[in-house]
Amino acid sequence: MVAAPSGIPFDDIRALIASLPGPDLDAVAAVRARDAVLTKPAGSLGRLEELVEWMAAWQRRPSPAVNRPLVAIFAANHGVAARGVSAYPAAVTQQMVDNFAAGGAAINQICVAYNLGLKVYDLALEVPSGDITVEPALDEAACAATMAFGMEATADGVDLLCLGEMGIANTTVAAAMFAALYGGDPGGWVGRGTGVDADGLSRKREAVTAALATHKAHLDDPLEILRRLGGREVAAMAGAIIAARVNNIPVVVDGFVATAAAAVLHAVDARAIDHCQFGHLSAEGAHGRVLEKIGRKPLLDLGMRLGEGTGAALAAGIIKAAVATHAGMATFAQAGVSEKGD
Repeated sequence: MVAAPSGIPFDDIRALIASLPGPDLDAVAAVRARDAVLTKPAGSLGRLEELVEWMAAWQRRPSPAVNRPLVAIFAANHGVAARGVSAYPAAVTQQMVDNFAAGGAAINQICVAYNLGLKVYDLALEVPSGDITVEPALDEAACAATMAFGMEATADGVDLLCLGEMGIANTTVAAAMFAALYGGDPGGWVGRGTGVDADGLSRKREAVTAALATHKAHLDDPLEILRRLGGREVAAMAGAIIAARVNNIPVVVDGFVATAAAAVLHAVDARAIDHCQFGHLSAEGAHGRVLEKIGRKPLLDLGMRLGEGTGAALAAGIIKAAVATHAGMATFAQAGVSEKGD
């Protein structure tokens, strides 16, 4: 049961996270029972078998399916971009959104190849979030409202949700969030993102360090970390993850920035992202450290760092294949194949 609204936005988010449903263990048992009689040695499909169990657990049905997969890209701009932390100007965010709409981006081609739906959400690109070095990215009400907007990605019968993002300077805000969540040298969470040069990397590290200093009195609360150091696309992805759980939709998280949304929820309640797979290991160096912190193993490691949901979309192709294999294979009895020991 979801708690009644309190009038305090983050309290309502916390209550929703606390009430998230768990896995359907009966559905998992049904998958295992079928898997045991399919025409293959037990365990021979390795992680593909685990993916089918995961799908059953979170779709809450014994015969999981992928009929309406969606890649949702959330696009936002960031005030910190004015600090010269990216190799590209902030105008590129809108230009890439236009490119998505025209079908010209990498994610468009991957979605065509794997028959995935694609939606792009423009999160007030004309109004960048606050410069995190001197002010919060968002106030509490705006952050919660953006999380609620992200929840809309789970509509229209989606049965597998892949999360991606677009936003110049968003590897800076993600690095700041990871530094706040996990501590250590702030600069150690910073990578080259879109390919900044040495001076740009220095500016990026300075921005993250300044942001942590500005907000240091408020960084013991994961949702405060989200609103102060994150941005609209990170908040929207966090909302989408929560709504997906409520609506029995497994989630595939993309790379460095998308993982920041999941990491915040994990910090609130580690169980909140049990319905998530992590599509790939980003070439942004600190991503592997984050995945270790939250105890997750990515599906792919292809040296990618583009964003746009590309790693999640590629992983969705594997998940689709896993589910189709489980559903379509013959049993030993159907195929007339002798079982082990026969």
